[in-house]
Amino acid sequence: MRVTEKGQVTIPRNVRRKLGIVPGSEVEFSLQDDVAILRRASPSDVGGEVAEFMDHIRRHKGTMDLGGMSADEFLKLLRD
Repeated sequence: MRVTEKGQVTIPRNVRRKLGIVPGSEVEFSLQDDVAILRRASPSDVGGEVAEFMDHIRRHKGTMDLGGMSADEFLKLLRD
């Protein structure tokens, strides 16, 4: 695996699946001697209230009751 100029690497799909890493996930690296360890950060590692809010957003992503308005009507309401 090659490291980019920005220090980025691609986490292999099987590792992402095993750790439950999805777009937007927080991860953490640690060192033990000369070994780097990657793990998915738990919500408490991210910061209580922020983590709870982000979990709420993820659970409701793509859902919204517009009270019968069309998307165009809603966008017009936002713009006015």
